[in-house]
Amino acid sequence: QVQLVESGGELVQAGGSLRLSCAASGRVFSRYIMGWFRQAPGKERAFVAAINWSGGSTEYSDSAKGRFTISRDNAKNTVYLQMNSLEPEDTAVYYCAARSTLTTTYNSWGQGTQVTVSS
Repeated sequence: QVQLVESGGELVQAGGSLRLSCAASGRVFSRYIMGWFRQAPGKERAFVAAINWSGGSTEYSDSAKGRFTISRDNAKNTVYLQMNSLEPEDTAVYYCAARSTLTTTYNSWGQGTQVTVSS
């Protein structure tokens, strides 16, 4: 497994932007598909975005499309989530996760970073 540590979450006003980072250590980072998930109070954890090993393929939830961008820097063992046009509904704990290309299950998770969007 790979160890993940998120950062960058904070309080921001609606319409603002944030960039979350997820630093990885342990196994070879470039071999993993990386994802971002979020969990709002009282709700289940939900998929936000994912990126393949090279960064050439990405996937987004409907709520993230057009506003969020996932990227990765394999030389820095880091994956990013650029979030623009933030809305109060984006308030949640954001988690970084990793999975092997051999499975559909994310089996490495970070501790999460809190994003709060005020109206």
